[in-house]
Amino acid sequence: LFLCALLMGFAGAASAQEKPAQAQQKPAAQQLTPEQRAAIQKQDQVLVKYAESIVAMIDNGQSGQVWDQASDVAKKSVPRDQFTKATESDRAKVGKMTSRKVEGVTRALSNGKEKLPAGLYVNVVFATQFGNEAKPVRELVSFHLDSDKKWRLSGYTVR
Repeated sequence: LFLCALLMGFAGAASAQEKPAQAQQKPAAQQLTPEQRAAIQKQDQVLVKYAESIVAMIDNGQSGQVWDQASDVAKKSVPRDQFTKATESDRAKVGKMTSRKVEGVTRALSNGKEKLPAGLYVNVVFATQFGNEAKPVRELVSFHLDSDKKWRLSGYTVR
């Protein structure tokens, strides 16, 4: 539960910081060149595939391996054993995954003044149907752009 609360805090902070950014991005987005829009679409596709591989690993009980490849941002916020226990506990509650659909991709820029460490984040949101749930559940996979310019997992939640 600690992990979920922590990661939800990160996700919430990203969402809260993202709304003003989205309002500011609309005029900027209209100014993007076709090449820039295509690059963003390609990046979205790559990160969705990456997120799909992360949730597949979690589906298969490999949350420890997920943590092993996570960003230092995630590793500094929660120890491996807490991540694995919380992830496995949360997933046991909702049951086996029966279907998963990408709901969207969002971006956030954190200045580091809130709970979320400074940096660029991308969130991939899934609507996932689990065996123990009547309705699809929101599954969120967050990535941080690390200093080596590689996207790595920064959080995972299922609510």
